[in-house]
Amino acid sequence: MSKINQATLGAGCFWCVETFFNEVSGIHKAISGYSGGKVPGTPTYREICSGLTGHAEVVRIEYDAEIISFEEILHIFYTAHDPTTLNRQGADVGTQYRSVIFYHNEEQHEIAKNITAAVQESMTQTIVTEISPLINYFDAEDYHQNYYKQNPEQGYCAMVVRPKLERLRKLYADKLKK
Repeated sequence: MSKINQATLGAGCFWCVETFFNEVSGIHKAISGYSGGKVPGTPTYREICSGLTGHAEVVRIEYDAEIISFEEILHIFYTAHDPTTLNRQGADVGTQYRSVIFYHNEEQHEIAKNITAAVQESMTQTIVTEISPLINYFDAEDYHQNYYKQNPEQGYCAMVVRPKLERLRKLYADKLKK
């Protein structure tokens, strides 16, 4: 019997993170969304891109904890982006692109702190990943879901998402769905 859990992570543009995690064994689905903002209701993508809502682009991952652990997900997360750049991933700049782990419970909070400390030991620059309780989460608009799969030749997808995806596929070939 599977034990389905959730993880919510921000690592820059959600298209990259969602695309890769949907290929990982044990992940039932990865959904692009927004979280962490103080603005009530559900702001639009345009409002979130302004950086004024406080929301980050995130991916909500539903996973089978008997196949992949939260710890393994965090290790993948830390190699999927640069956790040492504050409010930036490549050309994407602003608090909406921050590196963040939104924990769902105290166990995830402790694991996130421990994994972050362990990863920090092997890094020369300081990790700036925010570790915060999950607040104000909502799914992104439908057109953001499976964006790369539907638009592989779109400029950003071809120049940014595809190279990241290819690198992650090589690094985690043993973790991909068959």
